[in-house]
Amino acid sequence: MTELTQGTWVVVTDSEKALFLRNLTDAEDPNLAFFDEKTQENPPDRAQAANRPGRRADGGSGQRSAMEDTDWHELAKERFATDLAAMLYEAAHKGAFERLVLVAPPKVLGDLRAALHKEVADKIVAELPKTLTNHPVDRIEALVRDELEAV
Repeated sequence: MTELTQGTWVVVTDSEKALFLRNLTDAEDPNLAFFDEKTQENPPDRAQAANRPGRRADGGSGQRSAMEDTDWHELAKERFATDLAAMLYEAAHKGAFERLVLVAPPKVLGDLRAALHKEVADKIVAELPKTLTNHPVDRIEALVRDELEAV
């Protein structure tokens, strides 16, 4: 069983928003308190694309094919994981937390895991593959506590 000891950070994120929570009490009766939020402005891809997709000549005469355009919306989501990993590294390097629980959808967890510095990765005590960013803090607290007790 992973315990939410006092001071443990719980970061609840998706690909556009991260909630930072800290356990104020002990593992017996965790009390998660919200202390920060990071969001990313990420309009739909159609609003970010500047031009029509490019075209290239095919082998035959007068034949042209469309080239796939960059998905700017998806690219911004991946960059958010990298930015969050950098924020966590800076906080860990300053000694802001000793234990960390990550709560994110599976793809975001994978992107985040790949971007994390070893100093942060060593502090992770649990990862929960869930999407909870739009839940109230008391509901997040209950879900995280229940998940960690089941482990």
